[in-house]
Amino acid sequence: MRFVLVFVLAAVCSAPQAFAGRPGKYLDAQQMSALAVKAEHATPKDRCYLYAKLVSAMVWQAGRELNAGNDAAATATLQAIRNYTAKIHSAATNHSKKLKDAQIMMDRTAFRLRELMKSSSVDDQQAFAATLHQLNQVQSQMMLAVFRK
Repeated sequence: MRFVLVFVLAAVCSAPQAFAGRPGKYLDAQQMSALAVKAEHATPKDRCYLYAKLVSAMVWQAGRELNAGNDAAATATLQAIRNYTAKIHSAATNHSKKLKDAQIMMDRTAFRLRELMKSSSVDDQQAFAATLHQLNQVQSQMMLAVFRK
């Protein structure tokens, strides 16, 4: 009986942590800039995954900025996403580490960006569409690289 009580108590106490979300999803500006520096100085094999992680965090940041009503900051974040997506495009090779993980992350990031685009204002649609188009191209390139391995 004590075992069941301990098990139930442990399950109840750990449940909020299980539903708290993925660790690392929400990065603050300092963590994102540190990740950007780490990606710049990483080996060519590691860059693709680190940039994908940075782009994913930046899409969440853009969502928070849109929810706060800060459209100018969200537009600037979208521009930064496009810049880092271009770096992913040049870093994605058959020899990249964690390429499949980066490709899955980019797929989920594109889905999140598509959902943000639906809730954004008409003025921001063009910036979202350009970012989403570039993100989808890079994600497709990464998927082809994964299957070429």
